[in-house]
Parts: sequence; structure tokens; C-alpha cells
Amino acid sequence: MFFKQLATKEASLSYFFGCATAARAVAVDVVAGDERWFVEEARKARVSIAYVIDTHVHADHYSGGRRLAEMLGTSYCLHESDRGLVKFDFTPLRDGQKLDLGNVQVEVLHTPGHTPDSICLLVTDLRRGGAPWFVVTGDTLFVGAVGRPDLAGREHEMAGQLYDSLQSRLLGLPTDLEIYPGHQAGSVCGAGLSGKPSSTIGFEKRWNPALALCREAFIEELTRAIPPRPAEMERIVAANIAA
Repeated sequence: MFFKQLATKEASLSYFFGCATAARAVAVDVVAGDERWFVEEARKARVSIAYVIDTHVHADHYSGGRRLAEMLGTSYCLHESDRGLVKFDFTPLRDGQKLDLGNVQVEVLHTPGHTPDSICLLVTDLRRGGAPWFVVTGDTLFVGAVGRPDLAGREHEMAGQLYDSLQSRLLGLPTDLEIYPGHQAGSVCGAGLSGKPSSTIGFEKRWNPALALCREAFIEELTRAIPPRPAEMERIVAANIAA
């Protein structure tokens, strides 16, 4: 397996990984303006990008995912719940779906809460064994924090969904499983994010304060002091879903 993390503007983190043997790769949470970086990395690795995935419709930055997919003639993917939201064709992903990249297998986990369509990507390198190696958590789980629940306008409902997603989909994964989030410190998509760009499930269970709360306290804490919304959020979301 090869793996690269790209720190980009708005404190966002993008990902490029895959199987060199099968020459297949995936690009995750591409920020507009970074498309050529992925094209060049794929050229250097001598692989094709089989899937371009956004872990959700972003509200803090313009996505470059659809443009990259168009440049490469490949699939642009969102969770299937976005069918009624976005105004263009995309490849829908469903919970539990497996994406085959050769020795690298990617399982889609639907983890609503930050947004209704949020997904995480559980990644296994079969050359290491059958157990998963890491999970790309998007804006669901950060290092030291969790995603904000208010962007859909139903913060109490979404905070409850986020708690359920964390508890039922992520925190039961192996403690040594690595996590790679969609943002680091400086992002407005959560509060209290660490500047560290990766962690493990076990470390977060021990040190992430939000994960120690019961459901009621979690909802209260996440909705008590909501930070300002991303600048130009409506314009960004409109662009990311436009035909």
C-alpha cells in the first residue's frame, strides 16, 4: 500500500492511497485547486485513481473532487443520501459497501451527525492481514474533538446522531486502529481540534473529552457553545451541490 496525506487550506486534510500492485488508488476530500497534485501523484506512482470521494458535502471549502473526477474520467462518489440534494450525477456509496483497490480494500461506514451524508472509510491492506489498518474519519472524529452538529440546522438531532455514529461505528473498532481526520487545528468544522494530523482509536477513547460523555451530556456540550459558521458557507455549499 502507498499512502499520502495532504495538508491544505482551511486546515483541511486530503488523502491519496491505494495498491501499487493493482495500480488502483482513491482520492479523498480533494480541495479545489489541489487537483493537479493528485494527478501528478498518480503519475509518479503509476496508478489510476479509481474513485474520487468526498466524505460529505463540504461547507467550509470548495471541493475539487468533482473536477478531479472529470479530469480523469473516473467516478466521483458521495453517500447515497445526497441523491436528493446535489444537482449532478455521482456514484452513490452505501453503508457497508466495499471498494476493491487490489490488495487495499475500503469499506464505507455511514456516520451521520456532522452532516446527514457523512461517511468514514475503513481501510484494510490485505498484504498485512485481514484486520483493518486505519480509518479516514472525515469530519466525524478529529484528533481531540468531534465534528460540529449544527450545519444542517438541527443541532440537537444531529448531535444525537453523531453520538450514535461514534459509539456504534467507530469506538468499537480496534484500539490500535489509526485514524486520519478531515481537518486539524484551525478548522471551523469542530472545536478544540489538535494540530496533530493523526491518532488512534485507543488514544481518542482515553484523551478526547467528548468521547467520555454520556449521550445527554454529549448533546448538551456540543450544542452549548456553537462556534460561528464557516465564512460564505451558503455560497460554498451551493457551489458544491450545483449542476
